[in-house]
Amino acid sequence: MVGFLIILHTIICLFLIIVVLMQASQGGGLSGTFGGQAASSVLGGQSAGNVLSKITTWLAAFFISLAILISLLSGPADVSSNSLVKQAADERPLIQDAQVIPETKEQEMKLDLETK
Repeated sequence: MVGFLIILHTIICLFLIIVVLMQASQGGGLSGTFGGQAASSVLGGQSAGNVLSKITTWLAAFFISLAILISLLSGPADVSSNSLVKQAADERPLIQDAQVIPETKEQEMKLDLETK
């Protein structure tokens, strides 16, 4: 599924590049390079710019929405953490009450007094 969406995203990206390059800028753009005024004659005179602008808007919207969808689908599937610290904490052996290890000499003396 994600592979198909990535291929579709790539195709939309290429169409978006082509449509943007076809639009006439202040210098004429690439629309005048390919066969003179072919874009204007095919799309019809003055409305050629409007049609290309609308196509660009729709392609950009599809491009952004597909990018968001692909990122959501290809993200981590489970919510659980893969933290090494949490895994080590879960795997550590549990110390029973009788095996309490004192940290300081005072605690050791205190434990000795409690056991007597």
